[in-house]
Amino acid sequence: MRSQIEGSQAVARAVALARPQVICAYPISPQTHIVESLSALVQSGELTGCEYLNVESEFAAMSAAIGASAAGARAYTATASQGLLFMVEAVYNASGLGLPIVMTVANRAIGAPINIWNDHSDAMSQRDSGWIQLYAEDNQEAVDLHLQAFRLAEEVSLPVMVCMDGFVLTHAVEEVDLPESEVVDQFLPPYEPRQILDPAEPVSIGAMVGPEAFLEVRYLAHIRQMQALEAIPTIAREFGAATGRERNGLVSQYRMEDAVIAIVALGSVIGTLKDAVDELRADGVRVGVLGITSFRPFPIDAVRQALAGVTDVVVLEKALAVGIGGIVSANVRTALAGQDHRTVTVIAGLGGRPILKSSLAQMITNARAGELPELSFLDLRRDLVERELARARAERRSGPAAENILRDIADTGTHQGGRPR
Repeated sequence: MRSQIEGSQAVARAVALARPQVICAYPISPQTHIVESLSALVQSGELTGCEYLNVESEFAAMSAAIGASAAGARAYTATASQGLLFMVEAVYNASGLGLPIVMTVANRAIGAPINIWNDHSDAMSQRDSGWIQLYAEDNQEAVDLHLQAFRLAEEVSLPVMVCMDGFVLTHAVEEVDLPESEVVDQFLPPYEPRQILDPAEPVSIGAMVGPEAFLEVRYLAHIRQMQALEAIPTIAREFGAATGRERNGLVSQYRMEDAVIAIVALGSVIGTLKDAVDELRADGVRVGVLGITSFRPFPIDAVRQALAGVTDVVVLEKALAVGIGGIVSANVRTALAGQDHRTVTVIAGLGGRPILKSSLAQMITNARAGELPELSFLDLRRDLVERELARARAERRSGPAAENILRDIADTGTHQGGRPR
């Protein structure tokens, strides 16, 4: 059924269609509307057979989901930013135990300084936690990925994060097609756990493991991720056959057929990139977009094949590995090892900084001219940075950097790109 609906509410309805048996809820912006909407669906009786747990923290939410999944229930939770960090110990436990929990991460910056707006710092901090990570370009894909995530998690016995850009998607109202429950029921069968806490057949789950077996257990987790690489496109095709919306599941390509420059990105910025690419294509620039849907497991072969015909690769990232630079770009370079490509990293959109189409167009123009350094920062106010560095050189007690920069912006009367406010 097609309707104009907020992204968070659409995701909540998609999760309800998956018939979760336990929902573990703790609010944090920008995912709060998801668990609020799910609570309303449970209270109204529209979602039945589900235990809705209001817990005291994000750590408790993941811990409760672990217990529910180990007991044989289809379990779901949602979080963002500091909330994801608060549950980290349990996040690793969920994947290490092979429990097929599905969790929405409404991507949001990590403080300090405090920031509630979108970037990918939160999910990227957990990229090696053992969870599958899928990134949505728009709210329709967010809905579709959630339904596929339950099927995928239960097929390979690994938890799945479905990542959607906070506020940009979670609070955006757009047309979304929610499949009928009969279609979902046929696509997603009832959960049959591989392991279960059953008093009639007692087992220990999460027992102490010494050096003699730990490596093998970790290697099995890697094998399951590799199995997910094969399962993701298959599940995407089956979902497409059921709904008429087929995507690759691993990557998406836009105007890549004859591109010599490729922009690699994740999430909602792909939409802005498509608009910028269309305008540059009209001027004869052969540029395309490679969107990565599955960041973990990373689709090395699919990325290598998609980029085989290009000469320049620009990886646009909404997270920064402080002290080295790119995160996604390191994975892209691994995929392109031994290939003759110039690959550069552009950090953009941190803390919700707008990623302007005009800035992207200039970035692509600079890439075409070979003028992008190996690491650059889109629309960085270098004047503000230099002021703060000069202040720190001039006096020992220079004060907090974030507050100093905000004061400088107020004093100069300019905002992003140095333009007048």
